[in-house]
Amino acid sequence: MRLQHSRATSSGGRLATSRLCLAALVSLAPLAWFSASSVAMAQSTPKQVQKRAKPAAAQQRAAPKPALPDPYKLNLLIRSTILAVDQANQTGNYTVLRDLASPNFQKANSKAKLAKIFAGLRKRNLDLSPIMFFDPKLVTAPSIDAGGMLRLTGFIPTQPEQILFDFAFEFDEGKWRLFGIALDVRPPSKSPQKPKPPAGAK
Repeated sequence: MRLQHSRATSSGGRLATSRLCLAALVSLAPLAWFSASSVAMAQSTPKQVQKRAKPAAAQQRAAPKPALPDPYKLNLLIRSTILAVDQANQTGNYTVLRDLASPNFQKANSKAKLAKIFAGLRKRNLDLSPIMFFDPKLVTAPSIDAGGMLRLTGFIPTQPEQILFDFAFEFDEGKWRLFGIALDVRPPSKSPQKPKPPAGAK
């Protein structure tokens, strides 16, 4: 099963230089396999993050820490997130992707902002739906950090290019909702190196 270009490429087939799309309230530490120069971010200013972090921390102390989801749920979170991005890229409408995410994500990212962030990936005209036939491979053990964020990092072994992902989810009203996302599509590394465990969202 191969990733397909769903439409003709634009402007003589040129691709955007920014291949890693990151939309988050705070910056996710990029993996070793991601080029730092290709990061596009959508995040609040440090002061805005600090102001919102205090009440959130108080709520986390009052509420019990959620349990780590089972493998089936983790698989579903990964697949549904990538498909939501794919559908948004295909239609140019990021309303559903934004509405499915956590309130903090929504505050930090407008629909127009998300469209701008994912412009590079969207212009590549890729159809990511083949992920339904592949199991995600995690490169770090799924974990919930001290701030209550669920971090899922890995790749989908599609051909000829793999889909690399780094997601953070926030537990809100009884369900895990997207808090931060880093997504890239590139050929497999010829000499892969085990990435360092990513730092959790702060």
